[in-house]
Amino acid sequence: MAVLAIAAPAAAQQYPARTIRLIVASSPGSGVDIVSRIMAQRLSAGIGQQVIVDNRAGAGANLGAEIAAKAPGDGYTLFMGTPAHAINVSMYSGLNYDILRDFAPVSLVSTGQYVVIVHPSVPVQSVKALIALAKANPGALAFGSAGPGNSTHLAGELFNSMAGIRMLHVPYKGSGPGLIDLMSGQIQVMFANITAGLPHIRTHRVRALAVTGPKRTPQAPDLPTVAEAALPGYAVTSYFGVLAPTGTPAAIIAKLNADIVKAVHAADVQASLAAEGAEAIGSSPEEFAAYIRAEIPRWALAVKTAGLQGQAR
Repeated sequence: MAVLAIAAPAAAQQYPARTIRLIVASSPGSGVDIVSRIMAQRLSAGIGQQVIVDNRAGAGANLGAEIAAKAPGDGYTLFMGTPAHAINVSMYSGLNYDILRDFAPVSLVSTGQYVVIVHPSVPVQSVKALIALAKANPGALAFGSAGPGNSTHLAGELFNSMAGIRMLHVPYKGSGPGLIDLMSGQIQVMFANITAGLPHIRTHRVRALAVTGPKRTPQAPDLPTVAEAALPGYAVTSYFGVLAPTGTPAAIIAKLNADIVKAVHAADVQASLAAEGAEAIGSSPEEFAAYIRAEIPRWALAVKTAGLQGQAR
């Protein structure tokens, strides 16, 4: 036992001694990918080792989570958790991982919201006009998401339900491919993570109608919230945070937390995240654990409302 007690701190002192892999369960260009790369670049500089983003999209964000859950708990494989992993607890039956049991929270990195965007050919300039168009043409409008049961999907289903409309859901393997199809006019609407959507809004390749959070965002202050524009009570937000496989030594978790919080609080990182519509956080492992536990029942209600409970993996 004494040998083990000495070995753990020694391992933490030597950590990290090689490249760290950060698994992102989404495609390049998605909101979580952008935030992950901003954080990873600063973290790499701070710890003197490369932090490489490894995109593992697929299976409703479960593929990346499964790979990360099975990785050794040595601090060299990390995972960027998102709302999808709180959603999937109630969405899927027979998951091959448990977000609470198989992961040790390290730090909440950022929070944000989504933005309702349409292709420029869609003849609407407001959320009310979008709802009116959808009511007049049931099923004619298609909205894309980053995958079935993803938070971008549930944001759209909640919108459908509260507005009393029916837009067709088209799932993609990540928001990147969905945005490509939106910009080409293959789909008409998307509830995109604002981090992924802002660059295309600024170049006028898509038109923004509103944001989904409880308040307006400083990055697009002229955009109303969906709640104030048309649907009182509507609110959908997002989060990104680093987890490690269960079994990672507490000393390594503590060091990672300190390094990530330092990276997230760096002025350049905060500015970069803010420019992408994300709010830099940086939290203790305990705070992030409590955040995830609170998210699971909140999203469970949205899953139930959308009729998506208990789907096969």
